[in-house]
Amino acid sequence: MKNIIEVTEINFEPEVMAYSKNTAVILDFWAEWCHPCKMLEVVLERGIDEMGGKFRLAKLNVDDNPNLAVQFNVSSLPTLKAVSNGVVVGEMVGNQPDLKVREFLKKVTPPNPANLENGKAQSLLLVRKWVEAEILFRKVLESSPDLPSALLGLSISLLARDKPEEAEAILHGFPASQEYTRAQVLIPYAKYLLEPHSMQEAPQGNLETAFERSIDFARKGKFELAVEGLMDVLRVDKNYRKGLPKQIILSFLEILGSNETEARAYRSELASILH
Repeated sequence: MKNIIEVTEINFEPEVMAYSKNTAVILDFWAEWCHPCKMLEVVLERGIDEMGGKFRLAKLNVDDNPNLAVQFNVSSLPTLKAVSNGVVVGEMVGNQPDLKVREFLKKVTPPNPANLENGKAQSLLLVRKWVEAEILFRKVLESSPDLPSALLGLSISLLARDKPEEAEAILHGFPASQEYTRAQVLIPYAKYLLEPHSMQEAPQGNLETAFERSIDFARKGKFELAVEGLMDVLRVDKNYRKGLPKQIILSFLEILGSNETEARAYRSELASILH
């Protein structure tokens, strides 16, 4: 059957993890000496075939591929692991009757095509291709309008190009999720761009000139220069504008990407200045 494959440690990554981003994979851990494995195999193959290509069955011999058995915490046979979009989303241990196997298969969530596009858009953010990222995030949100990672990504791509109106609306209505805190970090910059008149009357002098020059750098996409300029402001006065430079620096670092070495170095430097 074309939707049943033998996998090993050599081809596991492309045939299971990568493949699961488009089609869910049922990973069958078995061994030649395991009689229950052979009994389950008949039921499992029939169920997979009846579902007409909804899943791929990947059979893995634990004796020949012990490292994968350890990696997936397989302690008894047979064991089934459902993999969707590169993540284990379900498990079944032991030889189970036909009905249980079918119930297990029905509960497996197929990969969402939007996740693949979302991943591409996130990668575009890291290389600062803001326009391309915005286009992809909007495409993702057409099918998954409440996907937090896409909402955050769209907000970043907009703010990076000095387009705060839509970004601020998204951020203020951001859904409860693991991205919520990151979204809130962006609000000070979005708010400043939209409502500078609502801020405390700006103090006059060299610090204000440096502050405004830094914001101007950010509007032009020169975020490193913007961060460095605001750092200089804080070195002179940690409490300048009631801490607004610090808040905006954190917004900039979120736009730059928290995984970048440069961004991590800036966070360390900021902590040192404010210590």
